[in-house]
Amino acid sequence: MAQMKTLIRFYKPYGVLSQFRDPSRPTLGDYIQRPGVYPAGRLDMDSEGLMLLTDDGKLQARISQPAHKTVKVYWVQVEGQPDVVGFQTVRSALLHGIDLKDGRARAVDVRHREPPTLAQRQPPVTPHRAARSSWLEVDLDSGRNRQVRRMMAAVGLPVLRLLRYQIGPVTLDGLAPGEWEALPRQISDQILSSPTRRRVRGPRR
Repeated sequence: MAQMKTLIRFYKPYGVLSQFRDPSRPTLGDYIQRPGVYPAGRLDMDSEGLMLLTDDGKLQARISQPAHKTVKVYWVQVEGQPDVVGFQTVRSALLHGIDLKDGRARAVDVRHREPPTLAQRQPPVTPHRAARSSWLEVDLDSGRNRQVRRMMAAVGLPVLRLLRYQIGPVTLDGLAPGEWEALPRQISDQILSSPTRRRVRGPRR
């Protein structure tokens, strides 16, 4: 009988490290008491949103290794409100590719979006910066260190708030910051059989 794979989705709050132990800062271990699981990819301490954790090495590799090109969707609040022409220029640059210190990074897609309904972040984005901000939805199929922030800075749109909404077929829908749940076996099988390049779960908010 095949061993059951554990796959957990977790809504990582702002300020939490993507590891299980640290002597002085909040970690995954403060929220998830499930032995044997480890993160399939990471999020920066100052980013929020979806993380997947598993006890299966093959599943972890399929989710996190760039060769498999699992698409991840980010909701990005940026400082600036580009007009239609400005947005098209930004979108074209991100799709064509941004030369970063560790090589060229490309977005799979970039869209304007309405400000999402999210839990208040602590500390919040200051009101005067929020008033001149806008929200983008960015799809990536790679996951370098602070990639979204570096790409946005390169096109003149500093990131104020960054949330990962989706990884492959799994979204944040129904979770609050700090909450987690184990996913059914079918989701693990879906990820292993076919890395997704499109949104398959969860409406736009």
